[in-house]
Amino acid sequence: MTAYFLILALLFASSISSSSAQSQTCNTYSFSNNHNSYRACNDLQALNSYLHWNYHQDTNTLDLAFRRSGTDPTRWVAWAINPTGKGMVGSQALVAYTNPNGILRAYTSPITSYSTQLQEGSLSGLEVPKISAEFADNEMIIYATIVLPKNMTTVNHVWQEGPIDGDSLGMHPVSGENVISMGSVDLLSGKVVATKGGGSSSLVFKKVHGAVNMVSWGILMPIGVMTARYMKVFKDPAWFYAHIICQCLAYTIGLGGAATGIYLGNKSHGIQFNAHRYIGILLFVLGFLQVLALKLRPNKDHKYRLYWNIYHHSVGYAIIILSIVNIFQGISILESKIWKWTYIGILTFLGSMAAVLEAITWCIIIRRKKETTPVLA
Repeated sequence: MTAYFLILALLFASSISSSSAQSQTCNTYSFSNNHNSYRACNDLQALNSYLHWNYHQDTNTLDLAFRRSGTDPTRWVAWAINPTGKGMVGSQALVAYTNPNGILRAYTSPITSYSTQLQEGSLSGLEVPKISAEFADNEMIIYATIVLPKNMTTVNHVWQEGPIDGDSLGMHPVSGENVISMGSVDLLSGKVVATKGGGSSSLVFKKVHGAVNMVSWGILMPIGVMTARYMKVFKDPAWFYAHIICQCLAYTIGLGGAATGIYLGNKSHGIQFNAHRYIGILLFVLGFLQVLALKLRPNKDHKYRLYWNIYHHSVGYAIIILSIVNIFQGISILESKIWKWTYIGILTFLGSMAAVLEAITWCIIIRRKKETTPVLA
């Protein structure tokens, strides 16, 4: 029951973090450099982003400012219109970033595939006579004037951000808010419609997936190992049953995490396997082998018991290490500092407990050794 309360607490903390990040609004923002003449604006639903614009219907011209708050000079920012559909491919992008020399660049880039590196080029179906950018106070702003096709008063738009590697723009994250940063804008009414298709639902599944695996692989599994190591010294057979119960419970809960992971993997069409997914599959297999090894456990006096112990302990500690690594991999995908520091706090607590119990265990072992050592006259 405690495990499920922890899942709910993590989800609640994450939702608070997301809502506080969007606390400011476009209406209260004041531009510098004489850019305060935008009549329409909207708070976009993802990535701390905001769109300000003026639409001149007589000339089909759009003057806009796209703002991405909470970023830094090591990230690129882009806003795009897709004249032919929805989503990334086919989008005509405005891109801004700071190059290694500290020079701020702003340019246009047509996106023709998912493997784009946002190379500079002329846009298809759109004219951009003016584009610039500014970066200050951890906020990137792209300013542009776009000439739209005649009678295009509603546009499908996409916005993104990603890492910079030298003078190359890296791939943006394929999880979290980056998968829901799209929608449509009615330039006349100012209405912004968020993307459809389950993006927010996928984010919820990702949080559930992360919380379940954090509790099972990242908390219960280490506790099960500590149970076996530190209860055994008291020579009470209860340690064995406590260890089995804890590890089987962890693996059973972990099956739910694996199921949500498979669901998310099936929804991620066109996304290649990454380290997080590979480690997850490896953990699932190693966990199954540990459960299977329980059935094959030799008696204490069997000649193969030593080799079984070496295998069981090695695989067990490998699972703990890989679990911790993979949980941090997942947290980095979610880009949640609350989840990161929460788990660091949990690991610190478990590590402190292990250090204290290790000291107690060795004190007991040394004392017993002294008691059994014969005293020479």
